[in-house]
Amino acid sequence: MAFIPQAGGQFQQAARRLGPRAGLLMLAAAFFAATAFFVPPGQGQWLLVLVAATLGGVALWVMVITRGINRRAKGGRQAVAHLAQDMLEADPVPLVLTGGAGHLIHANAAARRLLAADRATSLVGALREVLANPEPILFRMEARALAKGAAVEDLVTRGGHLRIGVHRSGDEHFLWRIEKSTENVPREAEAQALPMLTLGRRDAVLFMNAAARDLVGERVRTLDRLCVTPPLRPGAVNDIATPDGPMPCLVVVREGMAGRREMFLLPGVEGGARAPDGWAFFDALPVPLLKVSARGLIQLSNRPARELLGVESVTALSLGDTLEGLGRSITDWLGDAAAGRGTVHAEFLRVRRQDREVFVQVTLNRTMEGDEPVLIAVLSDATELKTLEAQFVQSQKMQAIGQLAGGVAHDFNNLLTAISGHCDLLLLRHDQGDPDYGDLMQINQNANRAAALVSQLLAYSRKQTLRPEVIDLRDTLADLTHLLNRLVGEKISLSLSHDPTLAAIRADKRQLEQVLMNLVVNSRDAMPAGGEIRIVTHNLTLTEALCRDRAVVQPGRYVSVQVIDAGAGIAPDKLQKVFEPFFTTKRTGEGTGLGLSTAYGIVKQTGGFIFVDSTLGEGTCFQLLFPAYLGEPQSVREVPRLAVSETRGCGVVLLVEDEAPVRAFASRALQLRGFTVLEAESAEEALEILEDPDLQVDVFVTDVVMPGIDGPGWVRRALTTRPAARVVFMSGYAEETFGDRQACIPQSVFLPKPFSLNELTETVQRQLR
Repeated sequence: MAFIPQAGGQFQQAARRLGPRAGLLMLAAAFFAATAFFVPPGQGQWLLVLVAATLGGVALWVMVITRGINRRAKGGRQAVAHLAQDMLEADPVPLVLTGGAGHLIHANAAARRLLAADRATSLVGALREVLANPEPILFRMEARALAKGAAVEDLVTRGGHLRIGVHRSGDEHFLWRIEKSTENVPREAEAQALPMLTLGRRDAVLFMNAAARDLVGERVRTLDRLCVTPPLRPGAVNDIATPDGPMPCLVVVREGMAGRREMFLLPGVEGGARAPDGWAFFDALPVPLLKVSARGLIQLSNRPARELLGVESVTALSLGDTLEGLGRSITDWLGDAAAGRGTVHAEFLRVRRQDREVFVQVTLNRTMEGDEPVLIAVLSDATELKTLEAQFVQSQKMQAIGQLAGGVAHDFNNLLTAISGHCDLLLLRHDQGDPDYGDLMQINQNANRAAALVSQLLAYSRKQTLRPEVIDLRDTLADLTHLLNRLVGEKISLSLSHDPTLAAIRADKRQLEQVLMNLVVNSRDAMPAGGEIRIVTHNLTLTEALCRDRAVVQPGRYVSVQVIDAGAGIAPDKLQKVFEPFFTTKRTGEGTGLGLSTAYGIVKQTGGFIFVDSTLGEGTCFQLLFPAYLGEPQSVREVPRLAVSETRGCGVVLLVEDEAPVRAFASRALQLRGFTVLEAESAEEALEILEDPDLQVDVFVTDVVMPGIDGPGWVRRALTTRPAARVVFMSGYAEETFGDRQACIPQSVFLPKPFSLNELTETVQRQLR
């Protein structure tokens, strides 16, 4: 019985060699054979032996069949491999199969002839004869093939143009295809009837098609050899050196890829005879061109020009019908160019398109057609350039308006403070039954309107004083709904839709209400026949930066507010101007053009974003994005309002103001409320008053900007000897202009001009308390 384990081990080895199916059958046969030895002799033993023999026979048949199938499959795979290798070998295009680290596995006959691949061990080594530095190119293409499956690049070499393509085969193998154009030049360039050159850096001529070589008579290396009187002027007629002497040619340059440029030469444009079909080059040239008569009628155009102008046909169109913005008559400009009067420079013009705003640079070239002068207009898309210029102009405009608003705010707010302040003093002596009461109220209301206008300028230039607080937009809109419903009228319905989990924001509540009112009023004016205005709020989480309208919104959590209407919409060419000051689509007298610019300034100064989407005939949507407030909830502490008319002040106030009318009003107002007032017209005078050690002063009320020492400067000196004094700074400028300096002065508050009698006395009384 000792042979049984040996037989079992032999069966297991045989099973591993025979494959999974035959192996299982052999193991089963071995099991039944071993069991038969332990069964007493009889029919049961012979039955087990019979079963073992049967299973062994079936296993032998499975083994035979499996081996036959494997032989046929292996033979089929080998046949397919040989067929694929024969196909690659017969391909006239050089093909190379590489493995890891660019190791060369196989190269077909074309690759061995072109690249000498039979002598190289890697593709880098095989390509060194045609490329100066193939390592970075192959690395870049292999990385793209790993990511996308394939990659293709066109290269300019010493021997002409080369196209390299690569396809990934598995995880570590790559099939490379290296194509050289016929006669080492691009096929499409050779088919080009116009003389064409490819230029590299420093005006090196990388390639010339057959037409260019026939024109020049040789293969030149630099533009200096090509031009009779350098430098070469693109978009103008230049004298080109040819075997027959200088020939005038219109030179048109088109920007290419990787710093290369394509230059086209149009011979015989100026003077000389021309074939009847000589203008056929228009459609062959991939540069926008127009043939224009001296009177401005467009006689001929090519497809790129029509695409740039946004028209399908130029029949019966003049240049003035398609372009605008010259600043003078286009007909006169064309007439000067056709007659050769003066120097006609390239001009930037705006295309008359309704879908989008496009700018072009137009260069005119004069030529003769028979006895009549005609003009060739070379168009270049200058939209991106004009966009950058517009951004620069916009930044300058913002700076200029900010400086203007700051100066106006300081001087004008001083005047408004004196006007409204003395009006308040007069109103104290006149009740509603007085005949002069109505006139005084008109003065007061118009002074407030003037102050609001200055505030709008400050809002646009982002130089106003904001009082940010943590607010819930749901509560703010609920409080504002009554006023908004009165603004929109009866024909328009107003609906609010809030996110139940809307996050809080930090903003100036009063200024935010102004923004929402401006947007709602604009939506109302866009729907004169009535409709619905929807205000929708929701939370917005950005996982990546949002780039829109030249603004970049960084990833994070935001609160979105949308004001949506179904009005007339805004034209695409006007949409990007809606936030500019004094720009309005309303008729004269219906709007000042400051509403949206004010909203823009407030939102930007708050740290938010404002975007607009509009479709003509469908409506407009303004979207506000504010950073969500993620700090601890804050309870806004309401400052108690004092009944000033019934409250008497007690204390000594040192009033420092260089404007005499403002100082006179403030002094009388404080004295009427029971304060003792000491006046000074400059900081130096105030410091002289404080030199008296026996003088007790409770509050300093001072202007910020004054000749000589400014307000914070003299206050810091005074607080060294009188640290208990309270300070009230007043100014027509925004608080942010000196907020850091004020923060260093304890027990100080800011009172913006213009202020009323009650606001001044309340502020001083609050400081004393």
